[in-house]
Amino acid sequence: MTVNSEPEALLSHLQNTDGSATFSYNGYTIVGAVNGPIEVQRRDELPEEAVVDVIVRPAAGVGGTRERHLESLIQSTLRQIILINNFPRTLIQVILQVTTAPENEYVNAKLVQGSSNLPILPALLQTAVLSLLSAALPLTATLTSTSLAIIADGQSNKIVVNPSPREIETSQSFHVFSFTSHDELILAESEGSFTMKEWDDAFAVAQRQCCPPAATADGDTAMDDDSLAGTGLKQFVRSTLEGKIASDLHWK
Repeated sequence: MTVNSEPEALLSHLQNTDGSATFSYNGYTIVGAVNGPIEVQRRDELPEEAVVDVIVRPAAGVGGTRERHLESLIQSTLRQIILINNFPRTLIQVILQVTTAPENEYVNAKLVQGSSNLPILPALLQTAVLSLLSAALPLTATLTSTSLAIIADGQSNKIVVNPSPREIETSQSFHVFSFTSHDELILAESEGSFTMKEWDDAFAVAQRQCCPPAATADGDTAMDDDSLAGTGLKQFVRSTLEGKIASDLHWK
């Protein structure tokens, strides 16, 4: 299986939904669908804001505690960027179907199992945001997410961005960070054993990945290799939406 190193997306391709998107990156392919604002059951409605319902479906089998954990993380994150106060007593439903995941690898002749819930989280969040944009729901900001693993390398540790399943399995800790388009941290989840200094180092790398570089005094943009991935992902979202709008308006 060839892991797609460049992000790919397709918008508004599903029928009978208000918005949809398929997002592929780092070995994951997620299909997202958004409906809303729609009528909500009276027992679930909130008098001053919309209810955000997130459903994560695995690539095979039925969902379990892993999917419930991911749903709670995604729901709490999306509620911070959707203008839910504009749609009281309604429901915004986000469905995320996993279609492809990275293949498992062998570590010391033992098959690596997907024991962690977090590696797929950045792809799920990005798919959800693209689906919300496809549905034309008002947002305060968009999101950019990245994952990092801290791996022992002799006497020191190294930080690997977008690690493979093998690297995640052999790492000391694994981290997921999400930043808004206003460069504000909105999600930070970690697993494993790490010190505060290691967490600070991982946060610094994630911030360079997700937040665009600052402009210099002469108007140029200061960029380094670490910042290219996050900047490219932000630009990818913008170019994807521009392409969809241009396609929709092509007949005029």
